[in-house]
Amino acid sequence: MAMTLRLTKAETAALRARAERENRSMQAVVQAAIRSYLNDAERRERLDTVLDTELPRYADALERLGQ
Repeated sequence: MAMTLRLTKAETAALRARAERENRSMQAVVQAAIRSYLNDAERRERLDTVLDTELPRYADALERLGQ
């Protein structure tokens, strides 16, 4: 699916410079950044879910360890 990404002049210059340093297209750099962001967000959500469900079970033990 096509989309338009509007960047500031500074963002475009930084993206172009990064792409040139990595010998990749600007599109490839943006796609990698999006994949990285989505993967990180998914990991954070899974961790938050585990912490929300498991931490209460160990609250007393954690409280005692903190003393």
